[in-house]
Amino acid sequence: MALLHAMATGRPGEIAAVATFDHGSGLPARRAVDLVMRESERLGVRAVSGSAARAVARTEAAWRAARHRFLDAWAEELDAAVVTAHTRDDEIETVVQRLLREAGPRGLAGMRASVRALEGRARVRPLLEVPRASVHAYAAEAGVPWLEDPTNAEPTFQRNRVRHELLPALERARPGFADWCWQLGERAAEWRARMDELLVDAGVQRIAPDSVIVPVAPFASCGADEWAVLWPAVAARVGVVMDRRGIARAAAWAPRARTGQGIPLAGDARIVRTASTFVVRASGTTAPVPDYILEQ
Repeated sequence: MALLHAMATGRPGEIAAVATFDHGSGLPARRAVDLVMRESERLGVRAVSGSAARAVARTEAAWRAARHRFLDAWAEELDAAVVTAHTRDDEIETVVQRLLREAGPRGLAGMRASVRALEGRARVRPLLEVPRASVHAYAAEAGVPWLEDPTNAEPTFQRNRVRHELLPALERARPGFADWCWQLGERAAEWRARMDELLVDAGVQRIAPDSVIVPVAPFASCGADEWAVLWPAVAARVGVVMDRRGIARAAAWAPRARTGQGIPLAGDARIVRTASTFVVRASGTTAPVPDYILEQ
């Protein structure tokens, strides 16, 4: 609501539409959608709304996936970017969650990772360096109406436990811990950007919406440790997220892979070795690799 107010009063000409989504979590979610629609009308900006299917599981991941599908669909329709109000605190919480999952540099970059140009519309987060308390102060001073989502206090969800319990405890035990997490995410985002540039320079490229090729020659001297860094960055180009086991398996296989061999990844994804490339395919593992790729 603070972002809506700031954009509508400061940069209204840049708003293609205000998008609000009901995750299906109950009456408070429906009231929130109503509030957004009413306030958008009052401010004179277009608003669109959507709701999750009843079959969507009551989990953070399921809600996020449904919300992203809705936002990306409207952004595609309007040829616009998705602008969200995530704050510095949200990013710090994300980094802590990724630490708990033993994520590598790509994951620790959190929301500061480079724009998702391959798996959805662009994400713009103009408030990412702004503390949550400052957003609250702005909303209070400007008289911005808002509603508190009761699910934000439910300990069932990991982010809430991180926000209300773990982070405050760690900050008390080690003052400055939150700032350290922010800096860690910043360094990880810089590392991730450099890795993506390296892949481009080496000739890694998408050849189809679900396929990317990796020329073998630039990485001929790489061992399993190097491939363990390369594969997640390559797979991400076609929307494939590799877990630790998948990374370890692919990294050990790559230096000794022979033409025509392949290895499965999570879901329906697969890596295939051709004469001079690796081909990562996000789907359709039973379909043959095109002849022009096999001949490379």
